[in-house]
Amino acid sequence: MEKRKATTRFQKRRTLRLTAEEDERIALQAVTAGTSVSEYMRRLFFGGRPIIAKTDDQTIRELRRLGGLLKHHFDVVKRTGNTGTLSELDATLRAIRRAIEALSERR
Repeated sequence: MEKRKATTRFQKRRTLRLTAEEDERIALQAVTAGTSVSEYMRRLFFGGRPIIAKTDDQTIRELRRLGGLLKHHFDVVKRTGNTGTLSELDATLRAIRRAIEALSERR
């Protein structure tokens, strides 16, 4: 399948007047979301795919990875019977779960 050129996809252009601060803010938000300013604004205006910061996705993946590692250690410590360490691991796993849920709600 042949890629379409941008000129055939977007045939109209609109002008939007912004202050320097507004322009900076939109540009920063677009970079944070990992999109161009145009794509970011189209998603805002037309309610397309949700705007999710790339860092949120990366953070969620890393938290899940850490949770998996902690869960493995939880099983190892559980076999040794050290209740103090078990409660610390349990609290840490709960904190990771809360962080993932908080990031997921922002989507």
